[in-house]
Amino acid sequence: MNILQDKSLLTLLNRINDGLYIVDRNRTILFWNHQAELITGYEAAEVLHSHCYDNILMHVDQEGRLLCHGGCPLHASISDGQERSAVVYLHHKEGHRVPVAVTVIPLYDKKGRIEGAAEFFTDKSQRQHLEEEISFLKSQVLYDTLTALPNRRFLDTAISNLLNETRHYQMTFGLVFFDIDDFKHINDTYSHLFGDKVLKILSATLNKNIRSSDIAGRWGGEEFLILLKYVNADSLMEKAEKLRMLVSRSRYKTSEGEYVKVTISGGATLARRDDDSTTLLKRADTLLYQSKSSGKNKVTLG
Repeated sequence: MNILQDKSLLTLLNRINDGLYIVDRNRTILFWNHQAELITGYEAAEVLHSHCYDNILMHVDQEGRLLCHGGCPLHASISDGQERSAVVYLHHKEGHRVPVAVTVIPLYDKKGRIEGAAEFFTDKSQRQHLEEEISFLKSQVLYDTLTALPNRRFLDTAISNLLNETRHYQMTFGLVFFDIDDFKHINDTYSHLFGDKVLKILSATLNKNIRSSDIAGRWGGEEFLILLKYVNADSLMEKAEKLRMLVSRSRYKTSEGEYVKVTISGGATLARRDDDSTTLLKRADTLLYQSKSSGKNKVTLG
C-alpha cells in the first residue's frame, strides 16, 4: 500500500490527535498510530497483521448491535468506496466501552482500485478533570479509591445542591440507582479480586458514557448512582438504558481466560419539587427492587 511507504507521512499520522488505523481489503491491520494506542489500550505490536474483527475493537452501536460482522462502516466503505461517519462504542483492552466518533475513508491504488481504508476515531467520553480539581477531590476525601468515582459523601452533597436548584429555579434532574446483578455470586465464584476488577471496568463504562454535566458515582458496595441534568422522563430512560446495555456488552475476563457476563439493574426517577434526599433515593431504590424482582438486567422508570 503506497501510503505505508511514505515514512514522513507515517510520522505525521503518528502525531495527530485522532486515533487512526489502516487496513487492506481483507481488513488486515497494517498501521496503528500512537493515539489509537492511548484510546484503546492496545499497542501497535498487539494488533498489527491481525484483522479488525478479531475481537479487538468489537464496535457496537447505540442499540448494542455488534458491527464487526454486520454493519461495519469500514467494511461498507471498502465495498462501495463511500466515506462514512458514525458514533460507535469500542471495546477497550481493559474491558470497558468507550464512545468514539469514527470517520472511514477508502484508499485507492494508482489504478483507482480500492486497496483498503483508513479509520479515524476520536474519544468522545467525558474529559478528565483538571489537576487542581482532582487534587481538591482527594483532599476532601470525596472519591472512591477503587473505582476513582465520586463517593457517597460527594453524591450526598450533589443531590442536595440539585434539589435546591429544582425548588428555586423550577429545574429538574434525573437519578438512576444501579446495582450489579448477582454480585455476591461473582465474588464467591471467581474471587473478590475479580470482583474488584468488575467494579473498575463497570465504573469506567459508566463514567465514560455520560455528559460532562452528569455525575456517575459509587454509592457503596456494588451500588452506583447516576445524576443526569436537563432530562425528561423519556431522555432519562433512554440514557439509563444505554448505560445498562453498555455494561452488559463490556467484557470481564478472569485470570483463567473465562469471560463472565455481568449485568446491572436500575431504578430511574425524576426529582420532584417536594422531594428531599430521602424520598428521592427511596423512590429510586423501590424501582430498582422492581427491576430485580422482575428478571434483572433492566431499568424501571417511575
